[in-house]
Amino acid sequence: MKCKPNQTRTYDPEGFKKRAACLCFRSEREDEVLLVSSSRYPDRWIVPGGGMEPEEEPSGAAVREVYEEAGVRGKLGRLLGVFEQRQAPKHRTYVFVLTVTEVLEDWEDAVSIGRKREWFKVDDAIKVLQGHKPVHAEYLQTLKLGAPAANGSPAPGSGP
Repeated sequence: MKCKPNQTRTYDPEGFKKRAACLCFRSEREDEVLLVSSSRYPDRWIVPGGGMEPEEEPSGAAVREVYEEAGVRGKLGRLLGVFEQRQAPKHRTYVFVLTVTEVLEDWEDAVSIGRKREWFKVDDAIKVLQGHKPVHAEYLQTLKLGAPAANGSPAPGSGP
């Protein structure tokens, strides 16, 4: 474990940092996703998420991170998957789907570091993320591959 102010970083037995994140959607249609500005590069957008605390469950960490970084609460849905970044810094991120039910006007990271948030159509979010956060773009690409098509029929290759 490594400590930084107000946070303890946890690692799994293989040395991957344990993280959790949510794809925060405006509605259950899952066609608009909320991205937040990066704390390190304020002109770049990212999926809200962060490190898991000791003894914290992935779902609890994901909800906490979204509340801190994006200032939203909602209905936690399915686990989309566990995504790995194998090059340094190595991490494994549990990614959940969350349907937003409450948007706070002022939230922790907006006040403390000036973090911004913005709604994006899923395809636009993928384009915005691909250049600097390809693993974040992968979350949304996985969602598109596994989610039912907009017309309600299964996506190609997702049937029995």
